[in-house]
Amino acid sequence: MKIFYLLILLLLNISCSIKYQTSEFKLSESPESPNYSDRRSWAVLPDQWNPYLEEVVGKAKLKDSDVFYIYPTLFLDKKDSKWNADIYKSSIRDDVLKKAVAYQASAWVEAGNLYVPFYRQAHYRIFVNPYSEHGQEAGMLAYNDVRRAFEYYLKYYNQGKPIVIAAHSQGSLHAKKIIQEFFDGKPLQKKLIAAYLIGVKIEKSMFKEIEPLQLPEATGGFVTWNTYKKNKLPKRYQEWYKGGVVTNPISWNSERTTHKSQHLGLLYSDKKIYPQSLSVELIDGMVWSTIPKVPKRFLLSFVKNYHFADINLFWADIQKNALIRAEAWFQKNTQ
Repeated sequence: MKIFYLLILLLLNISCSIKYQTSEFKLSESPESPNYSDRRSWAVLPDQWNPYLEEVVGKAKLKDSDVFYIYPTLFLDKKDSKWNADIYKSSIRDDVLKKAVAYQASAWVEAGNLYVPFYRQAHYRIFVNPYSEHGQEAGMLAYNDVRRAFEYYLKYYNQGKPIVIAAHSQGSLHAKKIIQEFFDGKPLQKKLIAAYLIGVKIEKSMFKEIEPLQLPEATGGFVTWNTYKKNKLPKRYQEWYKGGVVTNPISWNSERTTHKSQHLGLLYSDKKIYPQSLSVELIDGMVWSTIPKVPKRFLLSFVKNYHFADINLFWADIQKNALIRAEAWFQKNTQ
């Protein structure tokens, strides 16, 4: 439960005024660059599992498709003035494996071979004024790591298999650029099963040919959503959410509402699945969720922003949908 409570406290703190220690961005002072020919620069490879992931989904099994997952911002220490995380620091690596991989990336394991590169994620303060004015270079450094990891993956690991791109928050910002640079209107677009660009605002106009997916079995496009407590709106709703594409992460179609009975399951902090625990309503740029029916749910009644649980809330729904889309891709491309 500790991780879950820490996430709740984080969201409560973020809503308040926080001062961060900071410094001028200097490329020469950035942490050591990942070397993607070195297995230490990968959090997960199909033959490089870890106990936290295995506890949720069992042992790795080889698939005919791949999943390339990009984790969200976990570099949060307000006393750390660095702009980018050191991937060789044990606490950073542990956060990626114990939190992002175990609770998020695990949702896509059934759909393909999982690849998760460590990258020098930008510190959370790049999203907070006035620090955001000076954080663009840190964001680009992080993306360049992801880009190099994806290029290495394509050259040495992929071997022509179809691909699921999965990401959350900062990871989705990088994934959006990967889609624009490698897939959108490019030959690789034919290999795209789906892109799950979760936890950021994605507008349809951001891509030339990659379209939002409107059916649960559709392939070659993207899905996206941001989750908030029902009947509540964030202060930056107009800027960060309104106008963005919204996918129903339960029905995966154009339904604006879904009932608890349709919800396949939430992955909770006890690593158990809780089905039929919430209902959703889609509004402009956002998914409204009821308070999930989970142990000690009263704690969630104090939380409005469900960003930290964008994936956990719909873990079983994502798992099934990713598998459906992978199977549909093969049916369409092997006939």
